Amino acid sequence: MTSTSAARSGTDRAAETIGLWNIAAEHPELVAAIDPDGTEITYGRLAAKANTYARGLQSLGLETGDAIVVLQPNGVELVAAYFAAIQSGLYVVMANWHLTGPEVAYLLTDSEAKAFLAHERFADTAVAAADEAGVDPHGRFAVGAVDGFRRIEELGAGEGDGRPARRTAGSPMLYTSGTTGKPKGVRRPLTGADPDGVPVASTGFFAIFGIEPFDGHVHLCGSPLYHTAVLNFVAISIQLGHPAVLMDRWDPEEMLRLIERHRVTHSHMVPTQFHRLLALPEQTRLRYDVSSLRVMIHGAAPCPDEIKRRMLEWWGPVVTEYYAATEGGGTVISGEEWLRKPGSVGRPWPNSTVRILDDDGRELPLGEVGSVYMQMAGSRFEYHKDREKTERSRVGELFTLGDVGHLDEDGYLFLRDRKSDMIISGGVNIYPAEIENELAVHPKVADVAVFGVPHEDWGEQIKAVVQPAEGVEGTAELTEELLEYARGRLAKFKLPKSIDYRDDLPRDPNGKLYKRRLRDPYWQGRDRAI
Repeated sequence: MTSTSAARSGTDRAAETIGLWNIAAEHPELVAAIDPDGTEITYGRLAAKANTYARGLQSLGLETGDAIVVLQPNGVELVAAYFAAIQSGLYVVMANWHLTGPEVAYLLTDSEAKAFLAHERFADTAVAAADEAGVDPHGRFAVGAVDGFRRIEELGAGEGDGRPARRTAGSPMLYTSGTTGKPKGVRRPLTGADPDGVPVASTGFFAIFGIEPFDGHVHLCGSPLYHTAVLNFVAISIQLGHPAVLMDRWDPEEMLRLIERHRVTHSHMVPTQFHRLLALPEQTRLRYDVSSLRVMIHGAAPCPDEIKRRMLEWWGPVVTEYYAATEGGGTVISGEEWLRKPGSVGRPWPNSTVRILDDDGRELPLGEVGSVYMQMAGSRFEYHKDREKTERSRVGELFTLGDVGHLDEDGYLFLRDRKSDMIISGGVNIYPAEIENELAVHPKVADVAVFGVPHEDWGEQIKAVVQPAEGVEGTAELTEELLEYARGRLAKFKLPKSIDYRDDLPRDPNGKLYKRRLRDPYWQGRDRAI
């Protein structure tokens, strides 16, 4: 029986108990995950591995509320470590494996981690981070061989079988991306709940997208599991009886192959992946059967309207967009809705609130642009060791990510940009995302960033930095071609005054652009509010 047929054999079990350990007890032979090498891991095996690691962590002396840091690539070992923490009352920090040793050391120190679970692929970074942070040698474990780390097989070995002695729900401790300074951990109070149960918030979140327990879904994970949404989608899928197909490194054609092979129904994607899929030759795209897709969910970064339309034409109305935050709350819009409200990121989730406020915290009328504030009923958080940032992001119970937008008469949210990215030229507010969305669909543009640079008279002027498409050179002729293209789509005051070229732009694997890295050199020696 294949992984997908195993999943669909559960379609008549919608009323059954959900949760990793419950499914493992009742149906240990069902497939929970497919490793990047194609190995199928059953619920029974995954639960047993998570139990072993949990017993090992407790034998090291970790108590409820302690933290561990995991520096591993996508795979079942990472998933098992996550579920070990989640049943042990621990906070688990998934470290971005693009970070340097000192940056990982910051996570270890800031979270006060008592154990560090690494992988030999990142051995140099792991050793440097553990040494700088002073991690106890007894708390260092690695998949494979890493100097000074014990092999992961030793974690929990000799501690008996079955579940750990102390079981209470733990939580991810998610660090907001460090695009505007040091990342801050979002640390939610532990609930004290039974880890066998699946939180209502998890089932409710998937219900927003029409995904229910044991309804034959198969999830495809193509982005790194250190990202908040990616981790949530994999964990919740497994908890609801949906096998998760894990990719080590995302490749557009490989994704199509896996969709066909495993009859994938849903995934979490970012617009840069759409762009690369659409760049495949048409004969390659049409070679694969994607008729199994039910809801392909995207977020994390703005999606140009033309890219979204082309994906809807290819995959149909299964392309669903959402806007959300690690801190809680969000909006969602289906493909059909988006065609009626192009450019919108949707209406608030059930039990979620979205408001548009001015700089004084007053609510603005529909249609007026201001700061986007959100709230999720019953959700509270604080930035770890940073009460000032916590309070600065809030107005009452509402919080903001710094995005700017407006609500229309039907309650749909339209984002304009991040407030910190807004360009003020001659007293006029200009939103770079609008310019980026137009230039991004030019066939000679692979990626683009727009931001303000100093100007003596106007304060700021518009600069575009472009990554040319493969085989295209960044010449003066290309600059004139792009500007002429933009003149037909944008008002004159929104046109870039100059275009620079780079071989690639600094994005994380989830599509988020590190715009400060591009912008800061132009402002060296000058003051700019960020």
